[in-house]
Amino acid sequence: MLSQSVLQVPILETTRLLLRGYKPSDFGDYLTMWSDPKVYRYLSPRPMLEEEVWGTLLRSVGHWTLMGYGFWVVEEKATGRFIGVVGFADPKRNIIPASNGAPEIGWVLASAAHGQGYASEAVEAAIAWADVYFGPIRTVCIIHPKNEASLRVARKFGYQEYHRTTYHDQPTVMLERV
Repeated sequence: MLSQSVLQVPILETTRLLLRGYKPSDFGDYLTMWSDPKVYRYLSPRPMLEEEVWGTLLRSVGHWTLMGYGFWVVEEKATGRFIGVVGFADPKRNIIPASNGAPEIGWVLASAAHGQGYASEAVEAAIAWADVYFGPIRTVCIIHPKNEASLRVARKFGYQEYHRTTYHDQPTVMLERV
């Protein structure tokens, strides 16, 4: 049985992808993704523990309920395969300068999905949804400066660097789209 909050998440489709709400059955794929060094290398110094992954999944689901927006599971339409997540959050980061409630876009793809244009396709769909849902507002993202692939995706969709800082002891590029 799916929770009501999962049913409230809008479904987005692209040529190759389905963006949908989380299901309990996504947990195994989500855990595998966050255990892969190719995935977490720019996000964390270590793989996420099972309880941390579960908490992240629950936080993503809860965002839709509390904020009216959140993260989608990204699924390959042709196969139904889980390939990652994309969406917006208000993570209330302890970062300077603060983003002051601006929705923060993020995306994480399983390593098997890297290099195939899926991130661009998913981000484009999420931004198109956000432009309608939020209207013309500032959105932000943070990316490790060595994550060149994600920086390219962000810049492709109009995100521009406005500050460099340190977040959780890691160098961080702060970008915004106005």
